[in-house]
Parts: sequence; structure tokens; C-alpha cells
Amino acid sequence: MAKTSRLPEERMLVEQLRLQLGNVGSSLVPTILLALLLVWVLSNEANALAMRAWCAVTIAYKLFLAWDARRLLASEISPERARRLLRYKMVLNAFDGAFWASLAWAALGTTTVAGSVLVVAVLAGVAGSSMSSLAPILPVFIVFGAAELIVLGTKLWLMDDPAYDALGVAALLYTAALLGQARNGSRAARRAIGLRFENLELIERLRVETEHAQAAHRAAEEANLAKSRFLAAASHDLRQPIHAQGLFLEVLARSKLSAGQHDALANARATWQASAEMLDTLLDFSRIEAGVVEPQMQPFHLQPLLNKIENELAPQADAKGIVYRSRETRVAVYSDPALVALILRNLVSNAIRYTERGGVLVACRERGDELLLEVWDTGIGIEPRQHQEIFREFHQLGNAERDRRKGLGLGLAIAQGLSRALGQELSLLSRPGRGTVFRLGLPVARLGIVGSRPDAAPSAARVFDVRVLVIDDDESVRTGMRQLLGAWGCECDVADSIEEAQALARAHAPGLVISDYRLRELRTGAEAIAALRAELGTELPALLITGDTAPRRLREARATGVPLLHKPVLPSELYRAMTCVLNGLGLDSSFAGLDTTPLALVPASRHP
Repeated sequence: MAKTSRLPEERMLVEQLRLQLGNVGSSLVPTILLALLLVWVLSNEANALAMRAWCAVTIAYKLFLAWDARRLLASEISPERARRLLRYKMVLNAFDGAFWASLAWAALGTTTVAGSVLVVAVLAGVAGSSMSSLAPILPVFIVFGAAELIVLGTKLWLMDDPAYDALGVAALLYTAALLGQARNGSRAARRAIGLRFENLELIERLRVETEHAQAAHRAAEEANLAKSRFLAAASHDLRQPIHAQGLFLEVLARSKLSAGQHDALANARATWQASAEMLDTLLDFSRIEAGVVEPQMQPFHLQPLLNKIENELAPQADAKGIVYRSRETRVAVYSDPALVALILRNLVSNAIRYTERGGVLVACRERGDELLLEVWDTGIGIEPRQHQEIFREFHQLGNAERDRRKGLGLGLAIAQGLSRALGQELSLLSRPGRGTVFRLGLPVARLGIVGSRPDAAPSAARVFDVRVLVIDDDESVRTGMRQLLGAWGCECDVADSIEEAQALARAHAPGLVISDYRLRELRTGAEAIAALRAELGTELPALLITGDTAPRRLREARATGVPLLHKPVLPSELYRAMTCVLNGLGLDSSFAGLDTTPLALVPASRHP
């Protein structure tokens, strides 16, 4: 903290002057009353004229000082002007001290002894009062006291009386004592002024730092929005060709191929699937950010879900030479099976990715009315300081080179976001070098779901007998959709705009409309479907397909109420969605890839 001695002297003097000028007005009324009282008490035939003259001058001068102080306070006292103003105030207060002391010349020797004592007492009181009001500027009080003392002392000396001489010496000692007190008061005032300046500087520094922090926060928010916009745009542009590629691969798979061609097709499909999974991860994160994840709560048995995850991910563990185990359970929980599956898939994938020796264990244990779904691993573990950081998006441990084989760093961020959407807690315990356990709490259900239903998938024996109108502004997607839907037995018309779609619908009424959400000229598939339903009836089945991952776009698309699929769409997902909407059923999962259609309810078994 800065010391007062380091404060510029001119700046300090300005504040001292303001403080002293502010004290002048408070003494105006007491001075006038005191002067009038003294004239009334001390006046007699010998001194009446002198007393009245003294009273008039004293009151007039006090009024001038009060007016002058108000004038100076109303103006700006600059540091350059402070020294000149100090000298001005010293002159004014020297006259003020002399005028007060002239009371002794008007009254002493012409009044009674009691009157003389009153005069000396009044002058002593005036000196004491002036000390407190003028102390902020010590030189001003010095000239006031000196002027008063000189004028009074001269009168006492000229009276040639030992008693008055002693009184003069007492006045001198009294003035010296007042000077000591005034010096202390001046120091206290300077310290107070210095502290006030330091506080103002601290407040200003805090304001500046707050503005910097707010600017940095705004910059971080803008950078985060820019990142989201970039990811959304890049994701959309990548999804278009990958979506079309998946359609062509599915059509190619239904062709007659040699063994070598089948192998090449399998590799192409694997590469396509890897790209699609990375884009789906970005989509999952965007949907959480957009707040469009609405859990579909229902009772279901966990074991079919555990089996599904094991079938999907155990080959990854086998490829690394580690063990994958899941303990069987007959417990049913009340939650959203699709969201729970996605959380578990991300946790298990993360455990396999960071485990080089040992294995991964998925287990369940009951704690009262709650079931803890646990994923254990013997991997690298997580330092305590990283326990919060690992849930940030794109944060990865041990992947400074951003190896894409280690994912995007979104798995745990997605898992935590989904657990919050479910209203459940996702926690972890870890020992660096020993391993980690993630725990998701789920409420135990009184009723569970039994049975299963295979995913709908296209086959040569099951074809559609429907005319489909496809609206997409990407030619490769239109071509791929025409070929794939033709292979499923559909009659297919394709359009790249709303107007072309309306013209085709008037010529051949479609039984199903499949439209991309984002069309040319900033128009949307929702508008296209609304226009076609206005002509053909509100019951016209429809599907929206989007490659957008921007939160605002996702909210807009969801608000249409039309079933929504996300590019790249697996042919099996497209087939199942078409089956659902043509049969008047809704798409029953917040995230594609898991069948969650409710089946028969039976009492759940409580098995640990």
C-alpha cells in the first residue's frame, strides 16, 4: 500500500484546502452571535463606538470569509493553483486573527475587571476554536495565531500593568500549546487524506481489474461461441458427404461382389463407421449444450443393456489384451435406457482407452432404493487435481498429440451432461497408477421390462410399398437416397427445393416425405413439410434429417414436432424410422442406436 509521504504534495494540499474551506461555514452563526453578545455585555459610554465598529468589522469579515469559501469550493482547485491559494488563505486568516484581537483594544481599560477577564477568555476560546478548524493547514493557523497574539500582546504590554504583563506571557504559552496541538491535528489530517487517496486508488484498481476480468470473460464466451459455431459448421459440412457415402455403401453391399470386393467394402464401411461415430459424439455434446435432451423415464432391466455394451466394446478390450467383465444382475431401474446406455458406453470406452494392463469391470450394487452402476478399470488413474478437469469438453489425459484413435475428449463431458439431465450424480474415485471407478446412481424400479425386440433392419423379404418424396439440396444425397429407397421397393421422387417438391407432389402424391432440415435460400425442411401438408393433408407422414449440430438449430428442428434423424444416418436407423412413421408410431429414443420400445411389465426381481 502506498504511503502518504509518496502522495504528490500539491495533490495533498488541494485536499487540505478543501477540508479547511469546508469548516468555515460552520462557525458563521456562532461568530455573529458571540460578537453581538460581547457588544451588549461590554459596551459602555467610554467604548460604545469602538465596540460597535469592532462588531461590524468582525461580522462583515466573517460573512466575506464564508462567501469566499463557498466560491472556492464551487470552483475546481487545481494542483497548480494550490500554492497561490494557500498564500491567499494565510493573508485572509492573518487579518481574521488581527480583527479578533482588536477586541482587546476596544474593551480593555474601559471595562470592569470581569469584563477584561471575559475579553481574554473569549480570545483564548477563539484561538482554540480556530486551531481545530484551521489545523488541516498548519501555516494558516500559525499566521492566525501569530496575528492574534501580536495584536493582543501589544495591547497588554502598553497597559503597563504587571498583571497584564503576566496575562501576556500566559497568552504566549497558551498559543505555543495550541501550535503543538495544531501540528498533531495537521498530521492526522494528512494521514486521513492519504488513506482516502489510497482507498480511491484501490477502488480504481479494482474497477480496472474487474473490467479486465469482464472483458476476458466476454472474450472467453465469444471464443466458446465461435468454437461452437465452427464445430457446428464443420460438422454439418462433413456430415453431408459421409451421409451420402453411407447410402452408396449400403446400395453397393446389395450388389454382386467378388470376395476381394467384399473385403474392400468391409474396410470402407469400417472407415465410414469410425467417421460417423466421431460426428455422433459431437452431435451428442451439441444436443446436451442445446438443452434438447428430454429423458424418457421408464422401468427397464439393466442386464440386456449390459449385454449390448459388452457385445459392442469387448472386442476393443480383446484387441488390447485386457479383460472385459460385467457381472450379471436382475435388477431393474427407473430411468431413460437410451441415455443410460450412452453414459455407460462412454465410461466403458474411456476405461478401455486408458487401460493397458489388467482389465475393465462393469458391476451393479444396491444401496437402499438406489443402484450404483460402476465401471472399474486398472488404468493410469487420475490425479486429484484433474478430477474436475476431465469432465471439461475436449480435455484428455496423456494425449498432447491429439491422437484421433484416443477420441475427441468429449466422452466424460457427455456422460456428466446426460447424468445431470437424468437428475443423477456421476462420481469417481481414483488412485494414480492403480485405476479408477466411475459410479452412476440410478433409482431402483418396482417394475422392470422383460423381453427384447430385434432392431428393424432392411431385408430382401421386407420391402416398402410407398412413394417417397426426398427433398435435399445435395445432389449426392438425392442420388444415394433414390438408389437405397429403390432397393427397398419404394418409388422415389427427389427435389432440391420446396417449389420443386410441391410440383412433384401435385403430379404424384407421396405417401412419405423425407426432407433435409437446411435447404437453399435459408429455408428449412420444416417449411417444406408444412407446405406439403397444407396441400395433401396434415396426416402426411414425414421425417426430417439434419446435419446441423448448432444448439440453436437443434432447438428449432426439435420444436417442429416432426421426427428428426441426424446425419450420417445408418440405413437400419432410416429403415426403422420409416417403419415407425408409416405405422403412426413415434421415434421413442432421445439418442439413436438403442431400441427402447416398452414391452410387458412384470414384477422386478430385487437381486444384488
